[in-house]
Amino acid sequence: MPVSTPPPLPSDDKRWKIVNGTMRKNGFARHALIETLHTVQSSFGYLDDDAIRFVARSLRVPLSQAYGVVTFYHYFSLKPPGRHTLTVCTGTACYIKGTDKLLASAEKHLGIPQGRTTQDGQISLMTARCVGACGSAPVVLADGELHGQITREQMVEQLERWAVE
Repeated sequence: MPVSTPPPLPSDDKRWKIVNGTMRKNGFARHALIETLHTVQSSFGYLDDDAIRFVARSLRVPLSQAYGVVTFYHYFSLKPPGRHTLTVCTGTACYIKGTDKLLASAEKHLGIPQGRTTQDGQISLMTARCVGACGSAPVVLADGELHGQITREQMVEQLERWAVE
């Protein structure tokens, strides 16, 4: 079977070279789909249509399969993230300690449901099934930084600080 030449990079953006390196490391093999999509997501913050199409073409994977993977796994996002991200842990220990109320409060305060970004692009509200800090429940991640035994008031203060930046 002849080896086809991968398509040219979508732009001169250096992040595409990182993505290309992941594919090259795996011999542009189909099994590298998830790893490559992870590389795109971590490089660009999300997966847009052009990126998904490029990866599918490069790895010779049907576009429907690439979209199937992207929409199946919760990790992947089809929209750019906000400038800041609040992730509320919804694991059992955190839930028992009240993160359902924290999440409801954050949704009300921001005027968006979980999984969305405010209209001004400032704050994304996400959930995680478990962040592995059960002893500190309830837990939120503010831009990736763990805040344990957080109160509603502390969380709202953080959201308000971000809103005025």
